[in-house]
Amino acid sequence: QVQLVESGGGLVQAGGSLRLSCAASGSIFSIPAMRWHRQAPGKQRELVAAITTGGSTDYGDSVKGRFTISRDNAKNTVYLQMNSLKPEDTAVYYCNADVRSYNSRLYAYWGQGTQVSVSS
Repeated sequence: QVQLVESGGGLVQAGGSLRLSCAASGSIFSIPAMRWHRQAPGKQRELVAAITTGGSTDYGDSVKGRFTISRDNAKNTVYLQMNSLKPEDTAVYYCNADVRSYNSRLYAYWGQGTQVSVSS
């Protein structure tokens, strides 16, 4: 079993910054991809950013140029640096990881979510 634990959410004023962290623990052989998603009230969950083991990244259009995803492979941890935050960034942010177990199977895991609130 694998657990993803997020931290770093909170309340910030528009224009401010926050850094989210997500640490994976458990029976892990490798983590080919880690992602951040978010879901605002009344809206569908959307992909915010993704990163592979090799460091290739992808971002949702609404956060390009403002958010940066990174990871520490040795710590099985992914980060999301969020700058120039806007009220529309308010959402619950979820960490997601594709984890390869020691039996070579690939499983998807999700964190419990962390609230990010941006005031105008």
